[in-house]
Amino acid sequence: MAVSIITKEDLQEFKTELLEEIKNLFQYRTTEQKLWLRSSEVKQLLKISSGTLQNLRVNGNLRYSKVGGTLYYNYQDIEKMLNQK
Repeated sequence: MAVSIITKEDLQEFKTELLEEIKNLFQYRTTEQKLWLRSSEVKQLLKISSGTLQNLRVNGNLRYSKVGGTLYYNYQDIEKMLNQK
């Protein structure tokens, strides 16, 4: 059995490559993503509950627009919120 030694530099290089790949995937996904999402789509995307989504609205962390009785969220606002955290 061969043993490989991983250095801090190896881990740093792996981290950089991984983050770059994630950014590329996120950019690709953004081009296909709808501009406005309903509450159910946001909850599914972020894997959060209705209460958590309500807290994000009430605290002003996530802007929304109400059309009729339906709440809509701008995908770019969700993306900005995720990048800040």
